[in-house]
Amino acid sequence: MGGPALVLRNLNKAITRPDRDPFIIFRDINLSVSDGEFVSIVGPSGCGKTTLLRVINGLMPHSGGEILIDGRSAHEVDNELVMGFVFQGASLLPWRTSLKNVVLGLEGRNNNAKEAERTAQKFLDLVGLSGFETHYPHELSGGMQQRVNLARALAVDPRILLMDEPFAALDAQTRNFMQLELLRIWRETKKTVIFVTHMIAEAILLSDRVIVFSHRPGSIRSEVNVPLPRPRTMEMKSDPRFLELEHVLWKQIEEEVNASGGFSQM
Repeated sequence: MGGPALVLRNLNKAITRPDRDPFIIFRDINLSVSDGEFVSIVGPSGCGKTTLLRVINGLMPHSGGEILIDGRSAHEVDNELVMGFVFQGASLLPWRTSLKNVVLGLEGRNNNAKEAERTAQKFLDLVGLSGFETHYPHELSGGMQQRVNLARALAVDPRILLMDEPFAALDAQTRNFMQLELLRIWRETKKTVIFVTHMIAEAILLSDRVIVFSHRPGSIRSEVNVPLPRPRTMEMKSDPRFLELEHVLWKQIEEEVNASGGFSQM
């Protein structure tokens, strides 16, 4: 891993409300993510994890602080060229084939049609969907739809890949398979990844480092390095180091949930 691809300094997000105090979503976020690093964010529901990704991507403005990409202010770079976003839902256009859905992200970027299709095909191959180029979303399983979603994000060659619970809607078996596929794709593409999840085991399996958010207003409670070697395998979930880290992270999140008023507030 190289120098920082992304630096957040005292980042804040609040929503102003007439005749009331601002609603603070997160505050004082300080985080440095190295080039090629895989970082996961976990924490109680409603603590601002997804909002943080949207702020980093420029989909929402921040209320204070600074976002640096390769040492430059985010205001000086085109977020559409440096960020890829994989949403929780596949969000595919139902009237477009797999290939045309991936091409969608390349349209308007001075790519000629043939070159865009070649690029889209390359990333469909990368995510294991060779032979499904002409299939429409309704002809694909949930896992396959998310593969198209991931291919679309990767096709624009983003500097940083933001992933918001991309496997949340999948069954357990498909989710496990997609985790291993994501690890393979990450090794091949060497992208910097920030991954939001509610599953502690998923965060540990995938990540170099896990960030734990506090309850709202969200702040960074802890940063934990994952001491497991790569490449990762499902068998590592029974490794004592994995189990110990899972216990530590769960206790921290449990404390934050209790501090927020308990599970009834999730």
